[in-house]
Amino acid sequence: MTEQPSPQRLQKILAQADVGSRRYCEKLIAAGRVRVNGRVAQLGQRADPQEDRITLDGRPIADPAALFYVAVNKAKHVLTTNAAHANDARPTLREMLPFAGHLYTIGRLDATSEGLVVFTNDGPLTQRLTHPRFRHTKTYQIVVNGAPSAEVLAEWRNGIWLWEEGQPGKRGRRVKTAPCAVSVLGKPGKRTTLRVVMREGRKRQLRRVAAHLGHTIHRLQRTHIGRLSLGSLQANEYRVLGLPDVAAMQEADPALPP
Repeated sequence: MTEQPSPQRLQKILAQADVGSRRYCEKLIAAGRVRVNGRVAQLGQRADPQEDRITLDGRPIADPAALFYVAVNKAKHVLTTNAAHANDARPTLREMLPFAGHLYTIGRLDATSEGLVVFTNDGPLTQRLTHPRFRHTKTYQIVVNGAPSAEVLAEWRNGIWLWEEGQPGKRGRRVKTAPCAVSVLGKPGKRTTLRVVMREGRKRQLRRVAAHLGHTIHRLQRTHIGRLSLGSLQANEYRVLGLPDVAAMQEADPALPP
């Protein structure tokens, strides 16, 4: 028979869920912002995170013993960062998620880009899917102005030399982008829709490469992380991922050989 964990002090449970320090969690409880099974919690109260529903400001806290993954379809002009800078009124993805506690971000996007972003409390997986040495793939559907020639597409696939973006007023080192897979999906009007699969993600890389090759980006959307698809998620909608989704996220797209 598996031994069931005994109830723990509420501030300890909150701290283990990365809500904050125990002292900070005590202040949250005293302010009436924490509920256990729908009732306002009291200082000194005990609870069982596996049996009791614990919420902070109406959001359930993550069970610290359980790994948690959620996919979001980021809309344009929504920030991927956990908190906006001062005087920046734009919304963030994190504030749209009804889950309390610290979550890592897999697949950040700039404010004008759209598409798949994953939030999780799984630190090791975040490291594997964000560090270039693990050679994970991300797939994008982009619409560029004009019609790239066969020569331009070949240059894009093979990699081009760019100056790394450094601090304001300072030029970084010159680097060559890694080979990627680029295919034409369609040519609506005076624009071209491309599918790009890549293993690296330097700051604003797709936009900078496209501009360097003479075809600025009109729309940029991430459709896949590994083999995990955006699916039918609408703008700013989310869904909790299961184990098959997590496995798909770690599988490389076959369009880009190892």
